[in-house]
Parts: sequence; structure tokens; C-alpha cells
Amino acid sequence: MKLLIARHGEPNGDALTEKGRYEADLLADKLCTLDIKAFYCSPLIRANQTAKPTLDRLGRTAEILPWLHEFQGTCFKPNVPGEKSIVWDWLPQDWTRQKLFYDRDRWFLAPELQDTNVHEEYLKVVNGFDALMARHGYVREDGYYRVVEPNNDTIVLFCHLGVQAVFVSHILGVSPIIMLQNFAPAPSSVTTIATEERVEGIAGLRILSYGSTEHLYVAGEEPSFHARFCECYSNSDQRH
Repeated sequence: MKLLIARHGEPNGDALTEKGRYEADLLADKLCTLDIKAFYCSPLIRANQTAKPTLDRLGRTAEILPWLHEFQGTCFKPNVPGEKSIVWDWLPQDWTRQKLFYDRDRWFLAPELQDTNVHEEYLKVVNGFDALMARHGYVREDGYYRVVEPNNDTIVLFCHLGVQAVFVSHILGVSPIIMLQNFAPAPSSVTTIATEERVEGIAGLRILSYGSTEHLYVAGEEPSFHARFCECYSNSDQRH
């Protein structure tokens, strides 16, 4: 089985910009050439607007999965004093000094995450992901998936940067904090994950590509800079 994880196009709040709508059209050019078993989508508008060109062209619908909502865990961060904010986009000098953030089994015990909803929201996402995998024939067992109904189906998930980082960290068996701080798939990008059943009845998941924007480059469209920060501090035209 293959999973295609499509991040929404360039947003302005919870709606797509003009560029984001164009990105969604180019994404549809790619997805409409594939044999897709099922489509799933976040409940947020920007994800639904990204899915719409593909679904309309194919005459299909997407099932809305609440856990595909952008990750809703929040915490107090040193660079945002006095208020809770998203758990990613920490300054590197702040998050890297907390060694628990690197621990796959104990990351949520970090003092910075106490009295927050981060671990609770994490469990919602990973449990939702595993329930979806089970629906498609792959049941989570320890760090792999027991194959109940092997298949070569392709499914598409339209979602968001944060939630993708969380369930991919579950697949990889690493702390989600590492994924949230270090991976920034561009708007409308596609991550491809495939099952590998090298021993009958036991499957692993392998990431074939993360955040591919080939559908944009084919059309000569530059990927959006959204969700990234300045490459050099002196780049005044880029987000600090």
C-alpha cells in the first residue's frame, strides 16, 4: 500500500491564497493520473480547498477525519513569553538544550510540556493514524504492522505540516519534537510512504520521498516560502 500525504496549498489564515489555489490545481494534475483507492481530508478549509480540484475532476469525495486537523498541541516557549502557542517553531538554541526532546519514549516528560495538551493531542493523532491503517489491512504491533489484508492500494491524505510531522514521527519511532522543529514540507507538497512486506505478514513503512514539489517544478512554479524562516538573518525579505 502507498500513502500520499498532501500538505495544503499556500494559505492566508484558513483559506488558500491565489498562489495556493494554483498549487492545488497543479497537485490535481499529478494526483489525477494515479489510481487512488480512497481520499481522506482534514476538516479545515485550507485542506478542503486543496483537495477540491482533484476531487472535482475525478468526481470523488474525501472522508473527513478529525485527527487530520492541524496539530493542536500548544505550550509555553521561551521566544513567545506569556502565552501558549504551537509546539513547533522554537528557536534552535531553546529546544536543543532540552535533551528529553530527543528521547523517543520520554519526550513528553520535558518540563516545558507539563500542564499542556501536547501528549494528549499526540495520542489522538497516532491512534487515528493506526486506526486508518487497520481499516486498510495493516494493524500496528510494536514498531511494525501486522498484515491482515495485503494490498497495492494508494490512499491520499490532505492535511497539514504539524500533524504530518507527528504521525511520521510515529512511523519512524522518533520523538515528534525532532520532526516538528526540523522538517518543513512546502505547501501542496507530497510525501510518499509505502508498506514493505519482506517477511510474509509483517510490514514496515518506508518513506520514499518527503515534501516533494515536483508537480510545481514541472509547471515552472516556485514553491511557496510559507512555514520557512530566513536562510540568512540579513535576508530582510524573508520571515524571521
